[in-house]
Amino acid sequence: KMITDLERIGDQAEDIAEIVISGQVNEGEELLRDMAASTIKMVTESVDAYVQRDTMLAETVIAEDDVVDNAFDEVKRRLIDKIAAHPEDGEYALDLLMIAKYFERIGDHATNIAEWVIFSVTGVHKEG
Repeated sequence: KMITDLERIGDQAEDIAEIVISGQVNEGEELLRDMAASTIKMVTESVDAYVQRDTMLAETVIAEDDVVDNAFDEVKRRLIDKIAAHPEDGEYALDLLMIAKYFERIGDHATNIAEWVIFSVTGVHKEG
């Protein structure tokens, strides 16, 4: 099950790269950078938790998902405002929203991995 989540993370990272490579995304989008850093940390720590059989680290990953979810909500709110103020930038805003959603999903997959780590150690599956 964890391999499936890792595969999905790779698929979503590829989708982000396709949008970024298209040259449309401005590097100045701070919230997206923060989401990227959080999700990278979550994925790394979920794999580390598996290797080390560390349930506390897995719990840290699960808690970090709230940070990513809140950032996604904020990005969405800001992009709605941006589209309302500058409809001509709608396509750009939608690209940013797609990237934010991919990061949010990557966070969810890292959370799934962390939950399976806890299960593999304790025998109890924590359902989100």
